[in-house]
Amino acid sequence: MMPLIEKMGLSALHRVDPEAAHGLAIRALRSGLAPSPGPQTSARLHTTIAGLDLPNPVGLAAGFDKNATAVAPLSRAGFGFIEVGAATPLPQPGNPRPRLFRLTEDRAAINRFGFNNDGMEAICARLSRRGAGVPVGLNLGANKTSPDRAADFARVMTAARNHVDFATVNVSSPNTEKLRDLQGKAALSALLEGVMEVRGATPVFLKIAPDLSPAEIEDVAEVAQNSGVAAIIATNTTLDRTGLASAHASEAGGLSGAPLFERSTRVLARLAGLTDIPLIGVGGVSDAETAYAKICAGASALQLYTALVFGGLGLVREITSGLETLLARDGFATVAEAVGSKREDWL
Repeated sequence: MMPLIEKMGLSALHRVDPEAAHGLAIRALRSGLAPSPGPQTSARLHTTIAGLDLPNPVGLAAGFDKNATAVAPLSRAGFGFIEVGAATPLPQPGNPRPRLFRLTEDRAAINRFGFNNDGMEAICARLSRRGAGVPVGLNLGANKTSPDRAADFARVMTAARNHVDFATVNVSSPNTEKLRDLQGKAALSALLEGVMEVRGATPVFLKIAPDLSPAEIEDVAEVAQNSGVAAIIATNTTLDRTGLASAHASEAGGLSGAPLFERSTRVLARLAGLTDIPLIGVGGVSDAETAYAKICAGASALQLYTALVFGGLGLVREITSGLETLLARDGFATVAEAVGSKREDWL
């Protein structure tokens, strides 16, 4: 049950422009006006992925704290891990506003931000001062005007490697022209090779789109395996608009939230049969049941973001508590035991 004060806060935020509301939410976090229960954990919820020790498997997806300005309060909000960014080598303003749209009827959002961020130097400086807490990763991006986008990823990796617990190669945003072309087999192999050369000891994750064909998913799995990727995040936002009811359904950009759940979970389950690389399920996680479904489909950990727009940060505690109950109900002593246990349901 959402506390009254959080319900009132969300209601107020939903009366203003979505991007302005997002800025207000970040400021509220930094001012201490958000739930701070600390990382939620138990023997059943505790897990590991890519050598990272997670108090629970529920993470914050990239895009919420683009510039790493609220890492400390987010680390106390109940998440098992958080991902900030995306960061590009040079600061950039992103696409023109408006570029974020709430689809309330669909419990979804569409964004076309275009990697707006303060640049790697400012972001990595903040990360260097973050202190102790849950594992923190940085989503790596490329500048829109860059003549060599693959090199951009390696540049950000070099800047960040001593300040993060993991780094995510993001070639799956639909909002930077031709970025998704880097998911092709040859281009992705070359890009990952460049990042792996400069990563130091930092685990590298790969974030993929939900709109890949079965053959493309096979290619991604093969490249990831050969490149030494430590985890795959499945998936980013979709360009599909099937079944939406909201007035903003036709806006350009990536769709996230509840409508993405089935599509992203099917990609996740397919990947789980193609590789033994740990998977992080993201896309439409909005409650304990959808979180648990991702785990049973093959995810070792999860991320969410859009659901927080509608459920508030208190949702994190609800999901972790519910996961504990669902795992116990089905006789699983740990998250790891449940991973992939119902994968066949999604094929």
